[in-house]
Amino acid sequence: MQLKFFPIFLCFLIHCLLLPGNLIGQSWDFIKERDGIKIYTRSEENTALKSFKGEVDLKTNIEKISNVIGRIESFDWWDDDISEIKVLGYEEEKYIRYYLVYDVQWPFSDRDLCVEALITNDPITGKRVVRATPLYGVIPEKPDLVRIKNYWQQWTMQPAGNGMIHLTLEGAVDPGGIIPDWLINLVITDTPLNIMRKVREQVED
Repeated sequence: MQLKFFPIFLCFLIHCLLLPGNLIGQSWDFIKERDGIKIYTRSEENTALKSFKGEVDLKTNIEKISNVIGRIESFDWWDDDISEIKVLGYEEEKYIRYYLVYDVQWPFSDRDLCVEALITNDPITGKRVVRATPLYGVIPEKPDLVRIKNYWQQWTMQPAGNGMIHLTLEGAVDPGGIIPDWLINLVITDTPLNIMRKVREQVED
């Protein structure tokens, strides 16, 4: 699995808190804009790893976006390096639990991740949030895999009027093992950019 796709998948998304409950803190730093997608990073306390954020406006509806990012069994359309995927539990409009194995390029070890994604809806504003954190005590750790334990990811879908949805993807991941922090930070901005491009392709199709 290429490093730029670690947090996706997360995709779902992406899906343990690197800093528990921390979605507010230091301000976001604007990094770049590509294809109408704005990318930000943020430094966090007690870690050298940065968080990421991507924002884009899409002409679609929340149901289409939710169907794309919630289609766990078809994650391979945005990440070819997922070698195993298993849905552990699902309740419509409430949660999705799943297990992923990533095929990581040599010389690094393959990774696995257990995720619980909780879904909340605001009946007044129409906003939907999908927040993913690690799920513990379900799949035993395997000696030939590095378990990703420090991770969070959040999708926010907000109606913006005129048939548009403002989509935000935030997250952070520590892939564990011996991958240096500077290398993770180097590719972290590719994560929301690549994922949101592919989500846009899916909802426009």
